[in-house]
Formats: sequence, structure tokens, C-alpha cells
Amino acid sequence: MRIIKLDAIDSTNSFLKEMICTETVADYTIVVAEYQTNGRGQMGTNWDSEKGKNLMFSLFKDLSIHVVEFPFYISMAISLAIFKTLKALNIPDLHIKWPNDILSADKKICGILIENVIKNKLNSTIIGIGINVNQTELNNLPQASSLKNITGVHYNLDEILHRIIKHTKEYSKLLQQGKYDAVKNEYEANLFRKNKPSTFKNTNGDLFSGFIIGVTKYGKLQVLLEDEIVKKFDLKEITLMY
Repeated sequence: MRIIKLDAIDSTNSFLKEMICTETVADYTIVVAEYQTNGRGQMGTNWDSEKGKNLMFSLFKDLSIHVVEFPFYISMAISLAIFKTLKALNIPDLHIKWPNDILSADKKICGILIENVIKNKLNSTIIGIGINVNQTELNNLPQASSLKNITGVHYNLDEILHRIIKHTKEYSKLLQQGKYDAVKNEYEANLFRKNKPSTFKNTNGDLFSGFIIGVTKYGKLQVLLEDEIVKKFDLKEITLMY
């Protein structure tokens, strides 16, 4: 396992993408940054962090050696690897907010950005992970928190990184063995607001109610609506209000 540690970089995902273009990158190559000047999240959002306080890294996963027919299983696997790591650190009331944010109670503590590399088929993936660890000031982020704010404990970033990689390998092995249902069932069991009455907003800004009942193998959210109809939503089509 190759770990590249950088003082500052625009984006660890972008760094790995450039590496792929110029050299052969080994499976589980990891790029860790003390500080990112242009950290990216889902839907083009930016992610800011105090230098040296949080865990920011990207992981290269070679998928050429085995076929992952449905890429969303990668998202589920990495979400569970982080979930399992944080649970072992006794972070309370953990849930996965679809598609792959990690929450403690209703506060976001981790975001994941997955960028797949396609060469005729899904060849590899770059997984960017940002965890709020020891940063205590989270200005203008009322729905975010950090591990230290939640528990009062100061954490070793390297220890958390190695735990995540260990669990990532465990879930990757399950996918290689074709145990997709085991991964999906565990993911759905830990979904935020599952089987609870929830409010959603569509692309028109209209609010509606429903119950999250699961996800499809393609990563769409399954919502039971008031008229007993189950509707499937893409990430761009729906926002869970909380």
C-alpha cells in the first residue's frame, strides 16, 4: 500500500487523476493532504478544512481484476467501511445519509466523492474522503460537526486512515466474492431516516412527504409515497429535508 502525503494540494482526487495519466498506479494507492485549496464534494460543492485538523485523502481502487456490474456498490462499500471505523471509535448515533454522507445524529461528519474511470468498462475508481475530525470551528455549517465536537476526544488521523483502509479491503473482498446482497442489506439497515416519515424537496422546489424504504442496485433512492406508490429518485431529482 503506497501512501503519498502532501502538505497542500488543490484536490487529492485531481492529483490521483493526473497520476493515472502519467504512470501505472498500484491498487490502494492513497494520497493524503494536510490542506486542500479546492476540495470537492458531491454536485460540485466545495469542502473547506483547517490545515492538519481533518482527514482528507483519496484512494485509488483498481477494478480491472474483477467486474463490478453496478458501480453504486462501490459507494455502499466505502460508506460502510467508514461507518464501521467510526462505530469502533464510539461515535454515537451513526447513519448513512443517501447516497454516502456519514452523520452522527443529524450532523454531517464525513463526505465522499467517487469518480469512476471508464476504459470500455469500469476500470478503476478514485474515492475522495473528507472527515471532520479535530476541527472544532465549523463556521456557517449548521448541519455539520466533527468527531472532536461530538466526543471531546482528540484523534490520531493516521490511525483513522489505516482503520478505514482495513475495512475497505474487507468490503472490497465481499464484492469480489459476489456477496452484493450482504453489502446492500447492511447499507440499507444503516440508512438515515429509513422507514420514518420524512420531507423531501423536488427540482421544482415543491415539498412532499414519504418514507425511505431502500435503494436500487443503480443507487436510486426508493421512497414510499402517501398513495402507497414506491417511486425511485436520482441524486439530482430529490433532496431530503432535515
